[in-house]
Amino acid sequence: MEALTGRTDRIYLTGFMGSGKSTIGPILANTIGYDFIDVDLMIEESEGMSVSEIFRTRGEEYFRVLERKLVMQISTSRKTVISLGGGAMIDPESYGHIRNTGIVIYLKLTPEQLFKRLRNKIDRPMLTDPQGGKLGEAGLRARILQLYNQREPVYAAADIVIPTDESKVGLTVDRLAKKLLPLLR
Repeated sequence: MEALTGRTDRIYLTGFMGSGKSTIGPILANTIGYDFIDVDLMIEESEGMSVSEIFRTRGEEYFRVLERKLVMQISTSRKTVISLGGGAMIDPESYGHIRNTGIVIYLKLTPEQLFKRLRNKIDRPMLTDPQGGKLGEAGLRARILQLYNQREPVYAAADIVIPTDESKVGLTVDRLAKKLLPLLR
């Protein structure tokens, strides 16, 4: 943990969609006295459309370019908790920049918990069919497992890994704050 002390101005939250980054992020930021930035929300505001609409109308690559540029911009923010999109860490350029400029926290869920949290969501472009429609149960499970297997090794290399499967938000924030506060002094 000592090696993290030079990267404490930015706390990056990573993990699969539905892991709680956007929920836990602002509470954690408030708890440790930091600002909060949600990358997906900033992109939606700047583009005037949802992430799903961006994927559908302009494509994933367009979105990833926006995401990469925003990560570079916000990586100079001071005392900020940053909620990354689920795929931000997969981009090699973003990944290197994130790892070098802050503490990375992985909010970890099992594939089964992800399925439970995401099965009724229709606003997740990575979990829809090519036309943007809802996947059936088997298709959704297969897609979650595919993405999980692809992303898990990258997420697992985080500085701090916190399982969030059955934890209440407050308990997760408390556990994170206990790990972070000694580093932030």
